Amino acid sequence: MQPMQSAIHPQARRPAHTNTPLRNDTQYRTTDRVLQILLGGDLSRLRVDSVARQLGMSATTLRRRLRLDHTHYQFLLDRARQYRCEQALQATWQPGKCLADELGYLEVNSFYRAFRRWTGVGFSAWKAQRH
Repeated sequence: MQPMQSAIHPQARRPAHTNTPLRNDTQYRTTDRVLQILLGGDLSRLRVDSVARQLGMSATTLRRRLRLDHTHYQFLLDRARQYRCEQALQATWQPGKCLADELGYLEVNSFYRAFRRWTGVGFSAWKAQRH
């Protein structure tokens, strides 16, 4: 079983198919700002258009800027959900249904599939190994 990797590690900001090194300039400014909003907001309500509004731009402009950062909104949302899941499970165990709701999933099965993708094991198996 793989441990949960930190979702907000710099290399995790970009899709796996991107091999360019992370630069310490303004290239990833939009990505960082989107992550800040996602990490601090209600993930069940934050859609690309509301995040773009908070940044003072259109959704199209936000998508274009994220593309220039070699990422996209859905990828960043997934990383934010993974990070918030890690934090929640470190604090205390929660049922999958509660986590799914907290992370903004409409269906608990979508959360379970994401959890398996993040960890390499199902939520029930992960829970059994921890308790």
